[in-house]
Amino acid sequence: MSLAIPHGTDLSHRSFVDVPSSAAQQPKLLDRVRQALRLRHYSRRTEESYVGWIRRYILFHGKRHPTDMGGAEITAFLTSLATRARVSASTQNQALSALLFLYRGVLGVEPGEMPPIVRARTPERLPVVLSREEVAVVLRQLGGTMWIIVALLYGSGLRLSECLALRVKDLDFDRSQVVIRRGKGQKDRLTMLPTKVKVALEQHLAIVRHQHTRDLQLGVGRVVLPFALDRKYPNAGIDWGWQFVFPATRICRDASWGPPSRFHLHESAVQRAVAEAVRRAGIAKRVSCHTFRHSFATHLLEDGYDIRTVQELLGHRDVSTTMIYTHVLNRGGLGVRSPVDRL
Repeated sequence: MSLAIPHGTDLSHRSFVDVPSSAAQQPKLLDRVRQALRLRHYSRRTEESYVGWIRRYILFHGKRHPTDMGGAEITAFLTSLATRARVSASTQNQALSALLFLYRGVLGVEPGEMPPIVRARTPERLPVVLSREEVAVVLRQLGGTMWIIVALLYGSGLRLSECLALRVKDLDFDRSQVVIRRGKGQKDRLTMLPTKVKVALEQHLAIVRHQHTRDLQLGVGRVVLPFALDRKYPNAGIDWGWQFVFPATRICRDASWGPPSRFHLHESAVQRAVAEAVRRAGIAKRVSCHTFRHSFATHLLEDGYDIRTVQELLGHRDVSTTMIYTHVLNRGGLGVRSPVDRL
């Protein structure tokens, strides 16, 4: 079977009927998936990924309902992903996790007889790391808000999603620190606020505050709050401290996220800016926004900082995750001096 989606197919969640017509009042299947994910406090990104894989699985099998399918259909779908779509191992594993969640967490059934679940083996790759000179060259190609964001990615070791989700109250200029709320694994942590970024960031916040004041006058100054804080603190949504540090340029009018307001910048905007800056800098490495976080960790270890300190700054659960950066330090392969250099 092919993964191609027929032209004109409606991909909205209302396309898939979860129950017979006699019980049409019940929520649709993908609505139930979203409810189950939110009940378990999965991240928004995980929700989007899981719903996308489940929708793709249903379309792959001609819009058959998952209760009419099982292990054989899951195996066929994953096989097609691996052999025809040629997805990466991590992508294949994500699709499997989404389908297992559908059957076990939403439908409350086992997928039935199927071959032993074999998760694709994810290759162990070393992270791409820029030298300090390369980081400086890329930063010189950026300006304004994008320069501040990339400077924080490198100077504070932030993930892109963490940086864009920053609220004004998370910045402590007096103590030169940034509070990361609900990072990966729903963990809070502290990291440094680089001195070189402070002035530009303060000027940026002055512009954002002026924009927020104007939005309030237009009735669109209420920001999205996590969980039920908008009910607990009715005025928090318009409070300056809760505003995003990097708000979007357009007003978000999606009713599922509340009244019209400014969400934060979309990740794709920063990714495009970084890709263009790397191209202009003439760097041949495969650089992404996450490369600056890799470079942050590597350069701290090169400067002699303790690996446990770097682990805390990065928010890694286990120090073994941080250990990978010891293999890309600026001391040659594994820190060993080549014998040819002694000739």
